Amino acid sequence: MQRTNFGGMACSIARTLDVIGEPWSPLVLRDVWAGMTRFEQIQADLGISRKVLTERLNHLVERGVLERRPYDRRPRYEYVLTERGAELVEVLMAMAHWGDRWLAGEAGPPVVYRHRTCGSVSGAGLRCDHCGEAMHAQDVDLLPGPGAAA
Repeated sequence: MQRTNFGGMACSIARTLDVIGEPWSPLVLRDVWAGMTRFEQIQADLGISRKVLTERLNHLVERGVLERRPYDRRPRYEYVLTERGAELVEVLMAMAHWGDRWLAGEAGPPVVYRHRTCGSVSGAGLRCDHCGEAMHAQDVDLLPGPGAAA
C-alpha cells in the first residue's frame, strides 16, 4: 500500500500519484486495458500476492478508475475500466512511449499499437504515427512488438 498520501496536495500530478503512485497500480491498469479482467488472470500475469492484488483492485475501484462487475452466481467479479480509468490509461500510453524511446534497447518495444481508426501500427504516442489522429485508450489494439517476451 502507498505510504504517502498525496491526495490533499494542491497539485494535479500529486493527486494523480495518490491514485496510481504505488508501483502495482499502473501494472494492474495495464492488464485490465489489455483484456485481463479477472483476478486470476491479473495475478498470474503479474505474479503478485493475492493480498496485494486485492488491495490494489479495491483502491482502484474506490478511486473510480475500475468498476467491479459480477460474472457468475458466486461472488466472482471482473474488472473493467471506467471512463476515468480509460483516460488514465492515456497516461500509461505516454509512459510507454517514453519507455519505448529510452529503455527498449536493441530488441525494440515489447508492445506495438494498432490504431483502430486507420488500421496502422503505431508507437504508443498520443497521436498515430501514420495518420496523425489522436489516439485514445479505446482506439488502439495491443499487439506483440519486436521486444516482446518470447
